[in-house]
Amino acid sequence: MANNKEVLVDRIDLLRVFIRVMETGNFSRAAGSLNLPRSSVSTAIQQLETRLGTRLFSRTTRLVSPTTDGKVFYERALQLVADIEDAESLFQQKRGSPRGILRVEMPGRIGRLIVAPALPAFLAAYPEIDIQLGVTDRSVNLTEDGVDCALRVGALADSSLISRHIADLQVINVASPLYLQTHGVPHTPEDIPVHQVIRYASPATGRIEEWEWVQQGESKTCPVQGRVTVNSAEALIACCVAGSGLIQIPAYDVKTNLINGELVEVMPDWRASPLPLTLLYPERRHRSSRLRVFVDWITGLLKNQL
Repeated sequence: MANNKEVLVDRIDLLRVFIRVMETGNFSRAAGSLNLPRSSVSTAIQQLETRLGTRLFSRTTRLVSPTTDGKVFYERALQLVADIEDAESLFQQKRGSPRGILRVEMPGRIGRLIVAPALPAFLAAYPEIDIQLGVTDRSVNLTEDGVDCALRVGALADSSLISRHIADLQVINVASPLYLQTHGVPHTPEDIPVHQVIRYASPATGRIEEWEWVQQGESKTCPVQGRVTVNSAEALIACCVAGSGLIQIPAYDVKTNLINGELVEVMPDWRASPLPLTLLYPERRHRSSRLRVFVDWITGLLKNQL
């Protein structure tokens, strides 16, 4: 019996390795996400191919691509692993002890200001769950990077991911008292072209965000000029506090700066549209008990804070 159990566990692990290679398209990235040596991933795929009697991947020195059999087997492997995890979660719920590692990605400011300070309470409530927390303004690919769930701010592209709307973030216009003393106070969007704006370049595309406002229910934009360009919210706020220009920012990001007088709101009647905050996770992982409890926890935390 023990030998049969060891074979079963081994085969499930092989399936998990195979799924990660399919999703990342690369042995090295799969190894990194699984915390395994690359050689172990390569050996696992060879063992699985030997068991199945077919090639699952075509390999060159630079490229790993699935064969026709590999594509067909991928769908079956997903279902098999999902069924095993679903069965395991039933007993975890009875014990009240979800377990395992969760990889979570979110914007830096939300991670630092809201989630990290509250995380000890979650870890105390679920002592068998470990969190790998990634904080970045760059949008990661959940499937390729092996991420269990991610928080996104702004409009979403169409995808196969499951999404849960958390909140709408109020966006405000702010500047430092020093900047306003030096350059004057803008009153309407018509004043923006003659002011310095700290330009925000998308970390993903490098595109410079335009100034946005809502007028008679319609969103409008205009180009901005400025001598400083940044690609992170932290740098955007720091440069604004220093007096380099105007910015548009979710209100939660600068709550403390507004309270202590480092920043002041301008043009309160000409705000941009609120930004949706959404939690995303792959469909095949939604039955994981550890993901379910984390999703419920972070949803309640963010709704309370935001």
